[in-house]
Amino acid sequence: MSDASLSPLGKVSAYISEYDPSLLFPIPRQGKRDEIGITGKLPFMGMDIWNGYELSWLNLRGKPQVATAVFMIPANSPAIIESKSFKLYLNSFNQTKLTDANALADLLRADLSAASGAPVIVQIREPDTFAGCKFGELAGYNIDNLDIDVESYNPEPQLLRCDLDEDHPDAGPIEETLTSNLLKSNCLVTGQPDWASVQISYTGQPINREGLLRYLIGFRNHNEFHEQCVERIFMDILRQCEPLKLSVYARYTRRGGLDINPWRANHNAALPPNLRTARQ
Repeated sequence: MSDASLSPLGKVSAYISEYDPSLLFPIPRQGKRDEIGITGKLPFMGMDIWNGYELSWLNLRGKPQVATAVFMIPANSPAIIESKSFKLYLNSFNQTKLTDANALADLLRADLSAASGAPVIVQIREPDTFAGCKFGELAGYNIDNLDIDVESYNPEPQLLRCDLDEDHPDAGPIEETLTSNLLKSNCLVTGQPDWASVQISYTGQPINREGLLRYLIGFRNHNEFHEQCVERIFMDILRQCEPLKLSVYARYTRRGGLDINPWRANHNAALPPNLRTARQ
């Protein structure tokens, strides 16, 4: 496992079309977690849900096969997999003969689990299932229409606060889900833009919506991988607003035939639906 600067990102790369698991490039999670004060036991559970749209191999007679795939990497895995290396790895199946989709899934599962350091769930979707694939937007109240001024394009946790009801100081916690389509961050290595929608569900004192929107827009000049941005958002809200329950889910647009959708929660919540949004 190595530093991101040593990955294939931002470099000219040969496209290997014969199966090669060594193309996968793991990056330890802990370095970035140290930056946001996560040590010891994780303060959340979660999953990184990847969707792969450019998956092809050959059957034993040499005829091309196509499919899409879902890869679920647990948040407690020691490493993330750098996305360009993931793309190069998937392309290495293009001229590889396999018995069937199950044989492909077995290889993917073994290689991705070895690279990330934890069991990875792999689901192959063959063409006869494509018609059943659905689109959907993140559920919740969208805060993007708030009329705000924005002065900073770097994340500032101090913008996050709760709206305390002075007339009812003993009011109990609320439950709500807020969404925004204005999350943009940049690749840690190349600086290329990463676009996302984000969903924040919590139980606690009401979070000030204007401050939350300014905070999310503040990622616009911020360089981090998708998984790291979601964990930063989670930890900043947890510390600044102290909700009893919190989950953060981001749907990032695809690059290189892959989209990455990290989800983190500090309670026993159900895995969110893997619905492809309009921008994905």
